[in-house]
Amino acid sequence: MPRVLFTAALSCTMALGAFSAQVQAAPNSPFQAPSSTSVGSKTGLAPQPATATAARDRVAHAEDEAKLDLSLRAPHTAPRTQEAATTKLKAQAAPSAQAAAACNTSDFTSRTGSALVTAVKGATVDCVNTLFTLKGTDANKAFREAQMVTIANALRDVAVNYPGNNTTSTAQLVLYLRAGYYVQFYDSASVGSYGTALKNAIRPALDAFYASARSGDVSDANGDILSEAVTLIDSSGENARYLYVVKRLLNNYGTSYDAYWGMKAAVNNVYTVLWRGHQMPEFVTAVQNDTSVLTQMDAFATKWNSKLGGDTGYLVSNAGRELGRFLKDTPIQPTARPLVKHLLDQSQMTGRTAALWAGLAEMASEYDAANCSYYGTCDLSNRVKAAILTVRYTCSPSLKIAAQQMSSTELTATCTSLANQDAFFHNVVRDNGPVANDNNTNLEVSVFDSSSDYQTYAGIIYGIDTDNGGMYLEGKPEVAGNQARFIAYEAEWVRPTFEIWNLNHEYTHYLDGRYDTYGDFDAGQVKPIIWWVEGFAEYVSYHYRGVTYSDAITEAGTHRYALSTLFDTTYDNTDQTRTYNWGYLATRYMLQSHRSDVDAVLAKYRSGDYAGAYTYLKSTIGTRYDTDFYNWLTACNAGNCGSLSNPPVPQCTNADSRQLDKNCGRSNLSAGAGGISYLYVYLPAGTPKLTITSSGGTGNADLYYNYNNWATNTSYYTRSTGPTNAETLTITNPQAGWNYISLYGQQAFSGATVTTSF
Repeated sequence: MPRVLFTAALSCTMALGAFSAQVQAAPNSPFQAPSSTSVGSKTGLAPQPATATAARDRVAHAEDEAKLDLSLRAPHTAPRTQEAATTKLKAQAAPSAQAAAACNTSDFTSRTGSALVTAVKGATVDCVNTLFTLKGTDANKAFREAQMVTIANALRDVAVNYPGNNTTSTAQLVLYLRAGYYVQFYDSASVGSYGTALKNAIRPALDAFYASARSGDVSDANGDILSEAVTLIDSSGENARYLYVVKRLLNNYGTSYDAYWGMKAAVNNVYTVLWRGHQMPEFVTAVQNDTSVLTQMDAFATKWNSKLGGDTGYLVSNAGRELGRFLKDTPIQPTARPLVKHLLDQSQMTGRTAALWAGLAEMASEYDAANCSYYGTCDLSNRVKAAILTVRYTCSPSLKIAAQQMSSTELTATCTSLANQDAFFHNVVRDNGPVANDNNTNLEVSVFDSSSDYQTYAGIIYGIDTDNGGMYLEGKPEVAGNQARFIAYEAEWVRPTFEIWNLNHEYTHYLDGRYDTYGDFDAGQVKPIIWWVEGFAEYVSYHYRGVTYSDAITEAGTHRYALSTLFDTTYDNTDQTRTYNWGYLATRYMLQSHRSDVDAVLAKYRSGDYAGAYTYLKSTIGTRYDTDFYNWLTACNAGNCGSLSNPPVPQCTNADSRQLDKNCGRSNLSAGAGGISYLYVYLPAGTPKLTITSSGGTGNADLYYNYNNWATNTSYYTRSTGPTNAETLTITNPQAGWNYISLYGQQAFSGATVTTSF
């Protein structure tokens, strides 16, 4: 994740607003757009895009942080993906290799009228999916209003005799319309405006579909199409008109739906219709005139309460959350209040019903805070944090952990991993200490016990979006006492192995924000910087852990982006692959092949000269390295990405081989078991922090520090005693003058290096 403002909850998912209200989404549909349809966040009503599959994002992509479906972030966060879900493509939708190869944009941009309808109906669903990415002239040719009217009329015609499956290509027509609304919202200058003509066409189309008896079939075939048709209600902005569909699906839901992915998704998608309907005055008026949808949600959550804690519990908790959201509409509050209280009374903060309780409590706290005593939600954030994050552990003066459940062994291992990463980080970036006016002298790591616990509680406690793999909140580093923190969770899917998901990636954001990028998150967004922010976090995480980034190496073979293009990556124009895979590739290439250019760019980032850094990247470098980068990608994909070894730390030059200095080291240190290699360094008055690192060599040397005499294993101020030679010590406000350092041979060691930076 990027460096995020706590007061503006800004992340890769670009959640807008300090308060993060979410619903949990069902598994992704085979008819949704690919994850590459990511675009920037903007206020107002945006058609719903699609996300990548939960299973792939969370397991195969080892540093996934967020699905970049940014259009759903206004005014609150989007429905999130069900954790246990996997997307499945139906046989009717899965294209053959020949069909995929035959999918051409021109099939849709060069046709009008019946020829366009034939092209859409004859394409695979997978092919129509690609249209979510159209821009410019292609977007206009495919999705201008006349084209959309043509397809809406075609949907009306097939919907009249809808057979409950895709034999009449209903799915392709629905998805084409969804793509059009989506693209037009983000590129209206190219597509043009939508007006009365389209509204008068989409309404009869949806009317006909929902009037069809077969649209209620409980089956795989219908469910896949129905779930997309429910999303189309929201895409077209017809949320008020189709409230009856919302009520129908909630009322008709039964255990038979659970056997079919699409049917569950259709029910869950009604919550998006409700969630975003609040942005439309006509929707609020419709509910005010007929509040039965509120009582329907209360009845649904009450009837299916037993499902909480199970595979379909998200359907129940989402009903509660969206019922609670009606507290924001003053005329509807009198109806909503007792229903919210009713559901709160049948759920609890912890245990099986926690997800229902949390969603209701969050809504009540945000939208009806004056009546918190009625709901039992006063001081909600502090109460939940105290009850859930009960483990408190201090790694060092600059690092502490607040966890839901971690053993002493796990706490120690986490502290060691982060402490040792300090040395790795500083060795790569060669910084000269924190950037000016950065007061983030300590970090809190908040760790939830699982992804579901993170989704249940992190929004309440920290006001963040949780449709991601973790989030770093930088806050305002120029403010004294500002608390930087990142929020993460244990990866329950790899248990019994203990792993905090994205631990080293997120910690890199903290270090990078403190030592490489001046100011807060917003300060760095004046020019494109994401190639470095996310790419470097990936680079450090994979390189430090010694893990091969297989996804990125595979992606290198596509040659999808030129290096000069990657320098323009922003959160508005990116997707998950470009952000992480290609950010890593660009960063690794630059560090290995053009280190002096990286140093020049970092010098500008550190001074806050982001415009100057961008000019350097786009003008001084420009396209000069594009050909070499292309060739490097070919070699990397073939298994030769080049050496990952970092340039050696400069050796200290004082005549006394024991004396260290600023940002340099002493190498080839050795001692026998129980022996000591002594070192010292002189610090000027006012030095805010001294970082000492040891690394390399063989054996096991422990690192010791003392401020008033030689450091030994029996006389020291602080020490680092891990199982290898990789040790780190950070001393805040060290004493001016001579400071003493040593390596003690827990076992005989040789070839070790000690560096100091301050």
